[in-house]
Amino acid sequence: MSTNGNGSSHKASDLNSEINVTPMVDIMLVMLIIFMVVTPLIQSGVSVALPKGLNPDEDANITKDTAVVVSIPFAGSYHVGRDPVTRDNMIKTIETRMKGLREGDPKVVYIRGGVGVPYGEIVDVIDFIQKAGYDEIGLVADKLKPGEQ
Repeated sequence: MSTNGNGSSHKASDLNSEINVTPMVDIMLVMLIIFMVVTPLIQSGVSVALPKGLNPDEDANITKDTAVVVSIPFAGSYHVGRDPVTRDNMIKTIETRMKGLREGDPKVVYIRGGVGVPYGEIVDVIDFIQKAGYDEIGLVADKLKPGEQ
């Protein structure tokens, strides 16, 4: 035993200079679970099984909140952003979203057509968009991963 200047005694084993990481690990695991649950929910748009290509050009603008994205997950189902629309009000919805773009934002309408959607239906949507006066149209595809065909 040793004594310090004020008369109290301490054992050498009473002092612990190690960091207790258990609370930090608990917090990190909870945060990991939260991010794993929330991440799929913050995807922009509707879930669509996209066609795959060898070298699709990557456009970072499609992931912005202001991007105008028409999704066709299957034949007869249309969404602008996350909002379901009909063929009749699709153009009005696109025009409203295009007017809401800021000055520097690209004036592109992106189309995410599902793998099982008939080609003619995609062409009809392109025609609707062009008749509304928007000529910049982007077709969205996924990139093939190594080993995929």
